[in-house]
Amino acid sequence: MLIDNGKAVVTRQFSKPIYVGDPINAMKVFNEKEVDEMLVVDITAPSKMPEPDFDLLSKLASESFMPLTYGGRVSTMRQVETIIGCGIEKISFNTSIFNHPDLINEVATRFGKQSVVASLDIKRNLFGKYVIKINRGRQSVNMNLEQCAAHLMRIGVGEVALTSMDHDGMLCGYHYDLIRQLSKLVNVPIIACGGASSVADFVKAVENGASAVAAGAMFYFKGGFSAVLINYPEQQFLKKNLYEKI
Repeated sequence: MLIDNGKAVVTRQFSKPIYVGDPINAMKVFNEKEVDEMLVVDITAPSKMPEPDFDLLSKLASESFMPLTYGGRVSTMRQVETIIGCGIEKISFNTSIFNHPDLINEVATRFGKQSVVASLDIKRNLFGKYVIKINRGRQSVNMNLEQCAAHLMRIGVGEVALTSMDHDGMLCGYHYDLIRQLSKLVNVPIIACGGASSVADFVKAVENGASAVAAGAMFYFKGGFSAVLINYPEQQFLKKNLYEKI
């Protein structure tokens, strides 16, 4: 669930947020549909809201029947403590991975690696090379994929949420080559993000090295006109077409 200025949104290639509803109401619907886990990422510009919206996070946590991970503008231990105090199990870091690596190491040491998720946003440049992005996709990091993977392992992350910016919101399938390459470089679970359009995409992501899969647009849009309608596969369908296949 992406949140922008307190509203649930879906983006396409990290731009032009599309409003899809109230996040509290969305959480209630996803509860009813027995979603396994929720990753909440607040993409509100820091100039509009320099800190996480702790009040909203408390409300989301109180409504949720599933484990929650939160990411967005987290750069201090005080913020981490407040977020975990809201009832959220994991913190997802993006910009702070590179700007505040000591914080990630401290969180992993204090709360356990399982509570630290590296949100890795990657985009292809004009030459076809992977570029690691931070600050909501607006800034590049001077590391290649191998160097970045080594950095993540060194600072103690427990999971990697890998998002292809080129595939984000496009409903074109995950970036399988990227998943496959990163899976050979890290020894922690990879959550595939960006591009899912079907359960078949989930299966293919796992076959290419992902340990888990995430989706956004797929769960919000329905039909040829992209009408907003929160949907989620039935657990029995997932069991037959995903869990039993992997």
